[in-house]
Amino acid sequence: MNNQPLLQAKNISHRFDYPLFNKLNLELYPEESIAIMGASGTGKSTLLNLLCSLLSPNEGDVVFENKNIYSLKKRELLNIRRDDFGIIFQSHYLFRGFSAYENLQVASLMSQNSINSELLKELNIDFVMNQAVGELSGGQQQRLSIARVLTKKPKIIFADEPTGNLDKKTAQEVMQALLLYVKQNRAGMIIVTHEEEIANQCNKVYELKDLELRVIK
Repeated sequence: MNNQPLLQAKNISHRFDYPLFNKLNLELYPEESIAIMGASGTGKSTLLNLLCSLLSPNEGDVVFENKNIYSLKKRELLNIRRDDFGIIFQSHYLFRGFSAYENLQVASLMSQNSINSELLKELNIDFVMNQAVGELSGGQQQRLSIARVLTKKPKIIFADEPTGNLDKKTAQEVMQALLLYVKQNRAGMIIVTHEEEIANQCNKVYELKDLELRVIK
């Protein structure tokens, strides 16, 4: 494992009407996967949004490639989000008027990366490519959104409950595909999940509790 982290969170603090967490520190290395667990309302999704550039922390730095991403100009930050960060939301954000394959083509054209047919087989969606998005089940849409993110070859995957709407077998297929991508591409991954079985497949597991991020694996 490389001694240089892909991402560092340094003394991150955030609050809304009440404090969510205080002075959190986290490091993500190449080929490493991290799971963040915790009760509802502890700020897991907010922390993920801070790490992936969607929300600026009240205090602290998030460092990617030796730069605090929140000190960058808007265009630089958008480029990182487009080229280097792969964000998997609970909502799919697919193009509804497009076929499954056309959704992947958009990511392929923007990133200039080819569509990986093996990935589609791993996610068990290779046979739905000609179907309209609206004809797909919720689980198929979720897997398509994951394939779209991976098509652009991100350096870091950020995933908010990526298996939350999937049955157990499909959830395992998705996790295997994500972990294989991380290993093969020397990428990193941070996921938020409430499922211990999913979390324990990651290299490290943290729990967000009482304003702190605690190592539990």
